[in-house]
Amino acid sequence: MNWKLCSSAAAAALVLAGAAQAQTSTPSTPRADPADRGARPAPAMDRKVKNADEERIEAEYKADKAKCDAMTGNAKDVCIKEAKGKEKVAKAELGAKADPSARTQRKVQEAKADAQYDVARERCDDLKGKEKDACQKDAKAAHEKAKAAMDRDQASSGSSR
Repeated sequence: MNWKLCSSAAAAALVLAGAAQAQTSTPSTPRADPADRGARPAPAMDRKVKNADEERIEAEYKADKAKCDAMTGNAKDVCIKEAKGKEKVAKAELGAKADPSARTQRKVQEAKADAQYDVARERCDDLKGKEKDACQKDAKAAHEKAKAAMDRDQASSGSSR
């Protein structure tokens, strides 16, 4: 039993030593080819920058939403939709900045199209009857057109690869 205890303690010590070494070791020299996937900036700095950007986006959203508090009725609802849309687009752009792939670029386009659609639908609430129906149909048509354009762009870029 004493042997098992000693061997498990030694194994735990090796694991902890390895973790400590990974935290305190100096990074190797950067690679010459920046396009190489292994050559990335320090993750701690990336995380700090990303957190700062997320906090900035959140602060902008809160400020935009605070501006809406002075409004009433549908104008307030439109203002809130605009603030939420702006936040979603900013978050999608932050994601695309961190990972510049076709998928994240599409997410940015989708966020923009969805934000425009939500705001347009909210603005239609001021109208009544046929005008409201026509406004909502126009908003939906513009949204569908934007989605179709994204699909065309994806198809054309996908076929060229």
